[in-house]
Amino acid sequence: MAAPLGRCGRVLAPVSGLRRGVRACTGGVVEGVPYKTTMKEQRVSGSASVPEYADVVVIGGGSLGCNTLYHLAKLGATNTVLLESHRLTAGTTWHTAGLLWRLRPSDTEIALINTTREMLRRLEDETGVNPGWINNGGLFIASSKERLKEYQRLQTIGKVNGVESLVLGPAETQDLYPLMNVKDIAGTLYCPGDGTMDPAGLCQGLTRWATQAGARVVEECPVTDIRTAETLLGGRRVTEVHTPRGVIRTNAVVNATGCWANDIAGLVGVEVPLTPMKHAYVVTERIPGIENMPNVRDHDASVYLRLQGDALSVGGYEVNPIFLDRLEKDFSFGLYELDWDVFGAHIEGAVNRIPVLEQTGIKSTVCGPESFTPDHKPVMGEDPNVEGFYHCVGFNSSGMMLGGGCGDQMARWVLYGRPDLDMFGYDIRRFHPPLNTNKTWVAARSHESYAKNYSIVFPHDEPLAGRGQRKSPIHEELEGAGCLFQERHGWERPGWFSSSPARVLSYDWYGAYEHSPKHKDHQYNKLLNDDYSFDFPAHHHQIKEECLACRERAAIFDMSYFGKYYISGPDAQKAADWIFSANVARPAGTTVYTCMLNAKGGVEADLTVSVCEGGQGSPCDPAFEGRGFYLAAGGAAALQNLAHVLKEIRANGWRVSLLDHTDDMALLSVQGRHSRTILQQLTDADLGNEAFPFSSHQVITLAGHTLRALRLSFVGELGWELHVPRDSALAVYRAVMAAGKPWGLVNSGYRAIDSLSCEKGYRHWHGDVRPDDTPLEAGLAFTCKLKTNTDFLGRAAVERQKAEGVTKKLVTLTLQDGSQPLWGLEAIVRDEQVVGYARRAEYAFALNRAIAYGYVRRPDGGVVTKEFLNSGTWYLESMGVSHPATQHTRPPFDPKNLRVKGVYDVEEPAEDKRTSAAGV
Repeated sequence: MAAPLGRCGRVLAPVSGLRRGVRACTGGVVEGVPYKTTMKEQRVSGSASVPEYADVVVIGGGSLGCNTLYHLAKLGATNTVLLESHRLTAGTTWHTAGLLWRLRPSDTEIALINTTREMLRRLEDETGVNPGWINNGGLFIASSKERLKEYQRLQTIGKVNGVESLVLGPAETQDLYPLMNVKDIAGTLYCPGDGTMDPAGLCQGLTRWATQAGARVVEECPVTDIRTAETLLGGRRVTEVHTPRGVIRTNAVVNATGCWANDIAGLVGVEVPLTPMKHAYVVTERIPGIENMPNVRDHDASVYLRLQGDALSVGGYEVNPIFLDRLEKDFSFGLYELDWDVFGAHIEGAVNRIPVLEQTGIKSTVCGPESFTPDHKPVMGEDPNVEGFYHCVGFNSSGMMLGGGCGDQMARWVLYGRPDLDMFGYDIRRFHPPLNTNKTWVAARSHESYAKNYSIVFPHDEPLAGRGQRKSPIHEELEGAGCLFQERHGWERPGWFSSSPARVLSYDWYGAYEHSPKHKDHQYNKLLNDDYSFDFPAHHHQIKEECLACRERAAIFDMSYFGKYYISGPDAQKAADWIFSANVARPAGTTVYTCMLNAKGGVEADLTVSVCEGGQGSPCDPAFEGRGFYLAAGGAAALQNLAHVLKEIRANGWRVSLLDHTDDMALLSVQGRHSRTILQQLTDADLGNEAFPFSSHQVITLAGHTLRALRLSFVGELGWELHVPRDSALAVYRAVMAAGKPWGLVNSGYRAIDSLSCEKGYRHWHGDVRPDDTPLEAGLAFTCKLKTNTDFLGRAAVERQKAEGVTKKLVTLTLQDGSQPLWGLEAIVRDEQVVGYARRAEYAFALNRAIAYGYVRRPDGGVVTKEFLNSGTWYLESMGVSHPATQHTRPPFDPKNLRVKGVYDVEEPAEDKRTSAAGV
């Protein structure tokens, strides 16, 4: 007798009573996997031996390996080989649920999934192989008004990117899905373009097309070693791949081995932050009336319901997943016995949503290994220390859905050096390398990301797991002052300040396991929960106070998590000229804001570069011969910045030295109209405009400590960044706070920086500007030395675009209604046509209204001109509601840049509202 699904999270019949129970095994495919065939039947013929040389070697014959091989061939690269230690689809691909959901809170992810979907729709025509694409639609269930707001945001970003979707009420949902219980829902989001695929058919089709084009697939061919050669500055590059069938000389290896990623990465001495876990679903017996229903995600119940012909596959994400310490290399088509104590968490939610399931039998269970990462996103891209070694792993059960798009971007990464899309959210360089090898950190963060996978995506979410890995020297001082910290790249950075201390406690694993009782009183978590809203948070007024204190008096920001690097040596100027888009052939003492571009002119980074000479040997004044450059890079992207610099140095063979002083220097930024008065009390250095102008730096003594002071601002005020040796940081901070007390100096955090920089029009990398944006599109043309004869990476692309004109442009919009918040992902509407969406949005307290930045395109695809921007009526659509907006041609706050020059109390010109929405 098959076991029915029961209420109250229990199974009404014992597991032994299942008609087709799944046993643990290490051999062939077990009975019960819901696919007509597997690759055991649809085997791709492999070559008896490996080639002596290949342009690219792909390791792993699952979804990502096959997709990468296919897209390499599509781009003309066919001297390639895929090596699979068992058979294609072995590992995790063969037992995947194969779901595809088009709506994601990111334009990049939507584009990746659309690439997969378009590939599925054409693959049978290309190859004669049916990839099993079933376009039955997808339905997201909202059990609360807050969840429905999240869906409305998804619908908006979907509309911008051409994804059709509908927000339905309970009655409309019932009409669409008659078997569903809708009594407890607020609404649903229906996407007709969603569906499912068959991994066996897909992988066969992909490899058939690639091999017919000239690529090779070799099954039953494990990789035993990968050899490397040394390069400059401690780097290495791939040279050979060793197998039992021979040695392949190559310059590029793509590791697409999923849960076994670190077996391959370890061959070149690196590690991926990835944790294997058991992941399961069950397949029901026949359900009358279920045919042709859409797939369902009930996020609040943490369960999905996949149409399986006339039955359903039921699975989800539980709070207590089972970790796998180690996977045997020959666990190719194996499954595990299902742990009903773990899986039972999904039953009550599934039965509540589809009541007929209570009396429906279970036909089979599927419990296999899957890889999960600390932020529930894949790990891709070239390793920063091993040239030619590319990661393509850790897909968190989304390898089928993301496979086509990620395979396409992976192929471009290998062939052209960079992907087309903004892939930083998936890039290996988003992780701090020492944490990749910290098993405790990886496990805790991966667990939390797994457990929260179906949680509402709020703009200011912070993790509770794996905290406190990297701290500034004034961390405890700020914690005592009530700082609520954010985590970036392992660093604890100040977010905002509350009225009482809010310490991050050790991770309690959400009380999921016996060894980890849940915290009963966690003030930090309580304050985070106040942020989990699509309205103004409870502490909105406190962030306002920090912002206005900076505008009216002075504020100090701990920005110690910034990357801090020195480049020196015989070829330092040559390297700097090529790598940085701005002119850095300046006198020592000059600080330059610049971009680093890729060959297509996309902005790989923005940072400040200070021209300097060798000093006395301290971290803020290192000793070196001749001319050098001090780089200060945003902390979340610090490794990405450093890797970009190193790649160019190695590619060109420049004779340079590179010092990393990120961890042994603090960075304290003092900003506001009283900043000069406060700091001048603590130093004999002249901080006047003539002696210390904007965009300059000096090594000075302040409060008895030597430091490097840069006169810069990321908030649009008079101010200095103090780059202080770690041992001096606490004393300098205390001295500044004491001197600033009479002047109203306050502690302030990154929530204030986000608002203040938005008001001033200063760009955030990976928000306002990304690798798929150019300086001309982002309003950063002034960072490009086009008036000089000095070549730089990306110059040709920028000049070409300048001649042709830009077809997208970053714009600034403010709402007229000061009571309406914005969070990003809002649609930008001009004359009733959607022309873009908001990349970043904040509340601008000095302007008393919300402000947003986003790129717009003409509906006809033409050049975006001033006339286009300065005409029409503008709106921002937020959660289905259109709000009149003003499009600004200049930053709305201090458009003449007077404050950074120390000029205050000058009447601002009347605001230009020619581009306001109708009625303004």
